[in-house]
Amino acid sequence: MMEIFAVFLPLLGAVIAGLLAFMRPRDSHHPNRIDKAAQYVTCGSMILAAVAAGFVFWDVVLGSNPKTVELFTWIDSGALEVSWALKLDTLSVVMLFMVTSVSSVIHVYSIGYMHHDNAIPRFMSYLNLFTFFMLMLVTSDNLVQLFFGWEGVGLCSYLLIGFWYDRPAANAAAIKAFLVNRVGDFGFALGIFAVFILFQSTDFDTIFAAVPNKANATMQIFGGEFSAITVCAVLLFIGAMGKSAQLGLHTWLPDAMEGPTPVSALIHAATMVTAGVFMVVRMSPLFEYSETALTLVTVVGASTAIFAATVACVQNDIKRVIAYSTCSQLGYMFFAAGVSAYSAGVFHLVAHAFFKALLFLGAGSVIHAMSDEQDMRKMGGLWRLIPVTYVLMWIGSLALAGIFPFAGYFTKDVILEAAYAADTLAGGYAFWMGIAAAFLTAFYSWRLLLMTFHGAPRADKKVMGHVHESPKVMIVPLIVLAAGAMFIGYLGYESFVGHGASNFWGNAILVLPSHPALEAAHNVPVWVKYLPLAVAVAGIALAYLFYLLAPAIPAMIAGRFRAVYLFLLNKWYFDELYDRIFVKPAFYLGREFWKTGDGSLIDGVGPDGVSAAVRLLAKRAGALQTGYLYHYAFAMLAGVVVLVTWYLFTH
Repeated sequence: MMEIFAVFLPLLGAVIAGLLAFMRPRDSHHPNRIDKAAQYVTCGSMILAAVAAGFVFWDVVLGSNPKTVELFTWIDSGALEVSWALKLDTLSVVMLFMVTSVSSVIHVYSIGYMHHDNAIPRFMSYLNLFTFFMLMLVTSDNLVQLFFGWEGVGLCSYLLIGFWYDRPAANAAAIKAFLVNRVGDFGFALGIFAVFILFQSTDFDTIFAAVPNKANATMQIFGGEFSAITVCAVLLFIGAMGKSAQLGLHTWLPDAMEGPTPVSALIHAATMVTAGVFMVVRMSPLFEYSETALTLVTVVGASTAIFAATVACVQNDIKRVIAYSTCSQLGYMFFAAGVSAYSAGVFHLVAHAFFKALLFLGAGSVIHAMSDEQDMRKMGGLWRLIPVTYVLMWIGSLALAGIFPFAGYFTKDVILEAAYAADTLAGGYAFWMGIAAAFLTAFYSWRLLLMTFHGAPRADKKVMGHVHESPKVMIVPLIVLAAGAMFIGYLGYESFVGHGASNFWGNAILVLPSHPALEAAHNVPVWVKYLPLAVAVAGIALAYLFYLLAPAIPAMIAGRFRAVYLFLLNKWYFDELYDRIFVKPAFYLGREFWKTGDGSLIDGVGPDGVSAAVRLLAKRAGALQTGYLYHYAFAMLAGVVVLVTWYLFTH
């Protein structure tokens, strides 16, 4: 029963808050009883769901009692039979507990952050609905149910990113997120079809049991013959690339910052972007039998990690820096999965949810204090004015940079060690890209801290005069997340990736004996273990040099290497490239189809053509109606002549 509460309480809260949104007076711009009721209902449902998830974790993981709770038969059509069921094993329950916990904290934080908004019930309803779809995704028993949750979080991301729909930038960002995700989702849908064709089922247990027997099966694609399992795995990974913003399908993620800060924290920390990582880990029995797919996952993940880290180093919007950081950290999770260190990827996912939510909500606290200012170039000197936020942002940054003993030190290091221990070309590429990204991560994290909190104030006196610490309803959630960022790495290491990992994960993750990277990670050379920490400290030191001791250096470097600086500032020109390759041709084709195809051809020959011909004939006929009697007499006489002539010639 607890699993039902954990999954469906947020849906109940979303429905109630949605109904309250219709009852709220539209002309009211101040918090009222309906707003408070919506906040109590949604936050209460989330907290109760988190408590229920804790009981489920205790039963399933600590009590070694994995199970599947079947609710009803959803689809029964020929060979396709799909149940609506909740699959509760270690992987799904870890995600269930993480999502409900972090989402609960974000819901409570939203009470303070959104208190001036005039659509609070709608916002809280969307948050609850978003969480429900993510919970449905992680507890899914089959690919169709997973796709339902997958599309649900995509829908809610559109609603939340475009929540302030009176802002053109928010509307554009919401549409961009929706469309870019459609590209990945198309690949994901094809992957589900391919899996069904190969296994005649979408049920996870059925698929996983049949994978070894299908290891040598082939599939005809575009006239060529390919490994069927590789085709399925690659198509599924394309879906993960879109949802988890991997290189090529990442362009929507930074623009998602147009939504309110709690939305950014929810999308970038606990939900949506982690869906792709979860799906790849869930499908580990499939990916394990395709070296090609695993290599692709490794290379794409490592490339994303370094790409996003370089871009984050020059961004000036405080939320965009953290957004690109999310993109980079997702790259770590994927290349962990690519070298078959799936549990290390999930370990980083869970820790990342806490410290990244902490950083986003901490940034929201800064923005709240700075009267909605997000440009770090207009901040500075804030640490004395908002000391609690300052300390909490330090904790989040230490965890992100991988400094001992914070969570990132344990989770990121084991991923890099596994990549090195994989002893493959792709693994070596991932290791060195990961090391470079670790250096840049520390650099841009302290660049953010120093530009925001240190140095002389760069905002005008009026803004600085209003700077104040956030209320307790915003600070307490940050403290809860900070506790997670400090202790989760140490507490979870043995169970997630240590000697107790096999007992902890059970049958939730499959790793073939031919992929021993995670086991070998514990025996790598000492320099591999300490190199990530060393480069992180070097990155912090460089940031101090650039932004505190010698602040003229960054401008000098940007001027000296102007082309490189602009390349990074413009995000490697991906948006401009896609605009030229896809957007402008699409607009051109649309305009031509509209003007030439629809306007000139269809309307010109069809409705407009017929009406124009009738109008022309009527005009010509109207010209005969002159009003002069002798004109009509002449016409009648001409008619008589024609009739007589016709009669004489025909008789």
